[in-house]
Amino acid sequence: MTRLARFAIPVLSALAWLATPCLATAVQRHAHQTPAADANAATSEDGQSQDAIVAVVNGGIITHRDVDNRGRLFALSTGLPMNDEVLSHLRPQITRQLIDEKLRMQEIQSRRIVIAPEQIAAAIADIEKRNSMKPNALRDHLAQDGVSLNTLIDQIRVQLGWTHVLREQLGERARIGNADIKQREAALKREVGQPEYSISEIFIPVDDPTHNQEALAFAQTVIKQLHEGAPFAIVAAQFSQAQTALEGGSLGWVQADELDPQVLGIVQQMPIGAVSNPIRVAGGYDVVTLAGKREIGREIATVLGLRQAFIPFTSTLNPQAPTPQQQQALARAEALSKSAHDCGAIEAANKAAGETRPANPGDVELDHLNPQMRNVLDPLKAGQATRPLVSTDGIAVIMVCSRETKNLSDRSADEIADQLLNERVEQVSRQVNRDLHRRASIEMRST
Repeated sequence: MTRLARFAIPVLSALAWLATPCLATAVQRHAHQTPAADANAATSEDGQSQDAIVAVVNGGIITHRDVDNRGRLFALSTGLPMNDEVLSHLRPQITRQLIDEKLRMQEIQSRRIVIAPEQIAAAIADIEKRNSMKPNALRDHLAQDGVSLNTLIDQIRVQLGWTHVLREQLGERARIGNADIKQREAALKREVGQPEYSISEIFIPVDDPTHNQEALAFAQTVIKQLHEGAPFAIVAAQFSQAQTALEGGSLGWVQADELDPQVLGIVQQMPIGAVSNPIRVAGGYDVVTLAGKREIGREIATVLGLRQAFIPFTSTLNPQAPTPQQQQALARAEALSKSAHDCGAIEAANKAAGETRPANPGDVELDHLNPQMRNVLDPLKAGQATRPLVSTDGIAVIMVCSRETKNLSDRSADEIADQLLNERVEQVSRQVNRDLHRRASIEMRST
């Protein structure tokens, strides 16, 4: 059983502004650009030339412009202002992150791994689809804030290429056998009643002890931004150097013996929703957030499989004066609510309405819904649709496709295989990264 597909899509899907569906041409053009072709300004906020070289990595250069663009991308994606003080704190770690990416890109090229423009465009188009973005939203938004589109394209290209490197490096170890799954299943049964934790992480490596204080200062800056409202998943996607960055930092549900002892000691004391201080672990610092706690084998819930059709309004609804288009949308929704008897009909209706929201919102736990939505969905049987649910931007019709009582701690063979593969991928990724640093010629210039 091979489980590597999940590493093919970067988690930049968490970004709020995210993408454009017609990006292949822009990506193709970027592949032939020189660094001077996407210049922003002659100097940066701290007065240094944008063309000043910050580092030389095996002959490849990183400029001040590269560092500032990545900082602006972080600010834009989190919705936070990027003032000079914050950017000055981020620059050293952004530089080291770009060094890592340069090393990874050189390894990708040495293995003759080619990431086609269509792959990058498809990844960004998928992001757009899942975030209900309008065409060209990314390009326009980046341009307004002085961020090069190439900054995002380069980041995605490295992420996709690194996935291929890890596939090659893992080889047969990417195959999770039945014996491995059975062993983990037996371990879970022995741990019934023990706590497990839903955790996300931001890992900040310390490859050189002389950079310890720098990494610690960066971790503290990241934590400050998280406390000021930056979404954890976006920060992890931008800055975490663990493979979990591709999943917004998410480790999923993990048991005590799967956590670093230093992390476990902190997590056991954290309230749900809290963000930790920097935790010194092997190889660097971890910043973690706790999404949930439960006991293995004792988390029973009603889980609904849903489909939705969303008919958007072309303007914001004024309930006292609906437009003709809004009245037509309501008529369509009412007809669908009465005529649809299976989830395929709902999916087809959502596609016909433009798929501005995904037809499949994923399985949901009934008890985790807000009381109003729980009261709407709880009485429904499988194959039964709701009445039209009107909001200011459109009308939804939701159907219950399945309803089952599940022990949430039970894991399928696929879920166990994914977790085991994640562990192997993370181990290999860190090892290859260390090897690349050990062999590299890195010359630091201006900072």
